[in-house]
Amino acid sequence: MADQYVPVPGGSNNNNYANVERILDIAKRTQVQAVWAGWGHASENPKLPELLHKNDISFIGPPENAMWSLGDKIASSIVAQTADVPTLPWSGSGLKLQLNEAEKSSGKLHVPSEIYNKGCTRTVDSGLASATEIGFPVMIKASEGGGGKGIRKAENSEEFPNLFRQVQAEVPGSPIFIMKLASAARHLEVQLLADMYGNAISLFGRDCSIQRRHQKIIEEAPAIISKSEVFEKMEKSAVTLAKMVGYVSAGTVEYLYNADEDNFHFLELNPRLQVEHPCTEMIADVNLPSAQLQIAMGIPLYRIKDIRCLYGEEPWGENKIDFDSPQVKPVPKGHVIAARITSENPDEVNINIKRVQPNITPMELNMLTN
Repeated sequence: MADQYVPVPGGSNNNNYANVERILDIAKRTQVQAVWAGWGHASENPKLPELLHKNDISFIGPPENAMWSLGDKIASSIVAQTADVPTLPWSGSGLKLQLNEAEKSSGKLHVPSEIYNKGCTRTVDSGLASATEIGFPVMIKASEGGGGKGIRKAENSEEFPNLFRQVQAEVPGSPIFIMKLASAARHLEVQLLADMYGNAISLFGRDCSIQRRHQKIIEEAPAIISKSEVFEKMEKSAVTLAKMVGYVSAGTVEYLYNADEDNFHFLELNPRLQVEHPCTEMIADVNLPSAQLQIAMGIPLYRIKDIRCLYGEEPWGENKIDFDSPQVKPVPKGHVIAARITSENPDEVNINIKRVQPNITPMELNMLTN
């Protein structure tokens, strides 16, 4: 249905969808007004919006500074600690930006490299020292990892060095940090939507606790495992983080929730639309890609039809909405469960299909089936 398509080289995604320079070149040659990077590949690379903006092309997503401040796992943890959002013990525990209240709400917050580097573990020895101080078991994580890559669980100091090197090899060049393992935790997340005028809202949450190999398998919306007042704190924290860095477009703040202690800890922010966004769309009745496009066009949240309907306003009205007022807080509609069907190790699957004869015995059929 596209008006035009552009062939790109095959092979790894570094040749095509993750190649920022190639995306920019195609955007310039085809004279587009905006680029939407979807998810994965180049969608979380701050270099993409930076290069596009230098060439007067809109990026349908957050600005590069906000993407880096909240999209990077180390930087976002420092921002969360600055905003007094709970975090698990990690190699950068206690690191905060020295800001006054005006600076916190300016939307121009940035994490300096000298503070950022204090949260990194660049060698096996420094990583092991952090892990020993935090206490095993720990998670070894690459800040540029994701989708199950660049993450290992270390139970003790003996297995730590090998696992640390595995993370280094899996996401080459990425900074690495160490975080305390959260046992018996649920994975809850808040869907954010923000415009370029400092407005940010939460579109409820999702429970993505059922995972395999750090990949989400079952997604549920809304998240009902936590008490409503606790999840409201998670939503408010997410909105605060978005406003602090001047976040724009869709994003997801992820938390680890402990049901036994009824508390939560900030995990990370994905500065893009996540693949589980249809769960939120069904309970909020908000078309998120459409909202992203309208936000990139400069339309404020209170003028977007889906958002107005969600807050009980006339669809085509122009009155502003006080998104921070507890009196206008919307409620989710219904309940959704989504399942991802994945092919695990497809190269190892060996299915031998045989023609079943009409006179086959039940025992023979069972043997063929097995």
